Amino acid sequence: MIFQNEGGALVARRHGETLRIEPWGKDSLRVRATMHAKFTDHAWALTESVNNGKCDVTVYEASDFPGDPRIADGGQVAVIKNGRAKAVVNHAGVISFYKDESLMLREYYRFYGGTISKLSRCLKLVNREWKGVLGGSEFQLTVRFDANEGEKLYGMGQYQQPYLDLKGTMLELAQRNSQNSVPFLVSSLGYGFLWNNPAVGRVTFGKNITEWVARATSDMDYWFTVADTPKEIVAAYANVSGHAPMFPEDRMGLWQCKLRYRTQDEVLSVARAYQKEGIKIDQIVIDFFHWTVQGDWKFDKTYWPDVKAMVDELHSMGIKVMVSVWPSVDRRSENFWPMAEQGMLLKTERGAGQTYDFEGDCIVIDPFNKQTRDYVWNVCKKNYYDLGIDGFWLDNSEPDLAVYDFDNYRYFDMPALACSNMYPQMYSRTFFDPMEELGRGPVVNLLRCSWAGSQKYGNVVWSGDVPSNFESFREQLQAGLNIGLAGIPWWTTDIGGFMTDDVNDPDFRELLIRWYQFATYSAVLRMHGDRGPYDIPPLDTRDWGGGYLHTGQPNELWSYGEDNYRIMRKYYDIRIEMHDYIKKLYEEAHTNGSPLIRTMFYEFPDDAKCWETEDQYMFGDRYLCAPIFTLHAVKRDVYLPAGQWKLTSTGEVFEGGRTVTVDAPIDYMPVFERL
Repeated sequence: MIFQNEGGALVARRHGETLRIEPWGKDSLRVRATMHAKFTDHAWALTESVNNGKCDVTVYEASDFPGDPRIADGGQVAVIKNGRAKAVVNHAGVISFYKDESLMLREYYRFYGGTISKLSRCLKLVNREWKGVLGGSEFQLTVRFDANEGEKLYGMGQYQQPYLDLKGTMLELAQRNSQNSVPFLVSSLGYGFLWNNPAVGRVTFGKNITEWVARATSDMDYWFTVADTPKEIVAAYANVSGHAPMFPEDRMGLWQCKLRYRTQDEVLSVARAYQKEGIKIDQIVIDFFHWTVQGDWKFDKTYWPDVKAMVDELHSMGIKVMVSVWPSVDRRSENFWPMAEQGMLLKTERGAGQTYDFEGDCIVIDPFNKQTRDYVWNVCKKNYYDLGIDGFWLDNSEPDLAVYDFDNYRYFDMPALACSNMYPQMYSRTFFDPMEELGRGPVVNLLRCSWAGSQKYGNVVWSGDVPSNFESFREQLQAGLNIGLAGIPWWTTDIGGFMTDDVNDPDFRELLIRWYQFATYSAVLRMHGDRGPYDIPPLDTRDWGGGYLHTGQPNELWSYGEDNYRIMRKYYDIRIEMHDYIKKLYEEAHTNGSPLIRTMFYEFPDDAKCWETEDQYMFGDRYLCAPIFTLHAVKRDVYLPAGQWKLTSTGEVFEGGRTVTVDAPIDYMPVFERL
């Protein structure tokens, strides 16, 4: 390795690779490498200006190296230190990362005695492996790290699985319906790690090795930070990737939605009914196929004859209005050929051009192209925003694809393999950037997907079209806790799950209540779902327009019987009573990145039991919540950390540091208030 100090950055060159390590925020380092003549200099998720403080770069001869002599292995060693974060690079290019003087993470390296292991040489398995992509200038990159015994890993976005601790899992680095790849992790050892690369790939957190793979990339790029607590790690990450805006107070209550309100009269009748019941809904959401065809991005006037009047009446009730926009453009759309001819749509490398086939022959838009973003916004501004619509439900934002053959797609300036994971963020910026510039009010849009840094673009992320069963409900807790640790604090779910066969099934109604109780103690309380049976006839016999597609059963609070309505009304009142507290939590999300729903160890990092507890959570720092994840369960065990805890149902005070068993009748989810 040839080491140089370039303006406070450590630069090393070997075998055609250029490695650059530089300070990037307090106690943090950014690490990049390339096989090209120069770096692409993409910021990716590291968009914020940072104050690095004092940084030291030192090059040692092996005989003078003050650390483990086996690392030096007889050659030069370079050390870069930024506050408490330190990286050591040996002559083979292997990087070791430290917090103070404690080893946190090391790229794959084997040594025995005083020399590099002959075994490693025979395996020909290296820490950074570049393989050229046939027919392109990119490389498939594999970066390997030694695994740490006993380490726990969290974050990484949202995956539909029952595991909170990700150690031992393999995660696809790709966006899908209900799957969000947000590649920032928090380690129980006291460091955070961002894979700052939107390429499609995978990560394996094995017992023996950690391996990151980008299927097509020009640069290696990752960020490393150290701190003593998960809260400090998440805050450091927010400082370099962006802070969520301040969430508006007028949307902290109930959001009402269903699949789907088909006419403006339906929307107004629901709003009026809520007003009559004395229930304030903060936002009503108008779902898909209110339009003529996909890509027209406008209401079908047959069923929505006076949108402005509808919006005005809803606003008079204090209700914000959100409307669904999809990134798919049907060949029948008035916008298809103008966009296709100007290169604004996703391109296929081979075969047919179709990329989406739900209810039409469609191609999804290319938001990596600024011209595309401007075109789509101008259409939506004219047809929605100028009529008073307050926000956008940017559905299918992964984007949803007919086939997830990422190697068959190409965006504006690079293949899809190299950038696909950033699609939802670029799609959201199609709306956020101009809305922010217009300054009409806080920007809050709803998306089904996100990537690292999406929190700064006014994104409420929901967990996708998940099944309506208790197993899926349990997985949503893990999804919400991990995406919060990955820096996305505004997160929600479809209450009761999305896919329901029969709303009259008593088991489903029990699930709905348990899910609603959980949602009350989450960032956004939002009613939504595709409710069967599908026995409501369409409004129109045409195969297009706002009247032809099916609709689901009613999904208002009173739609599930008087007993259930009573319970949901009770929890609605609890939500409203917590308004000032919820506002405080959103302020924390804005200032230090803290999620609203938090793992137990986020608030109690010194309690070993909290690192093992995965079926309960903290709603902020005050409320310990224990959802019911089993059908017909009326009791459950709850672990209470040290201190005093008041059970909200009875007012009984418990001493912590132990597990207690509490009652959980259908009208109560166990919640303890921290005293």
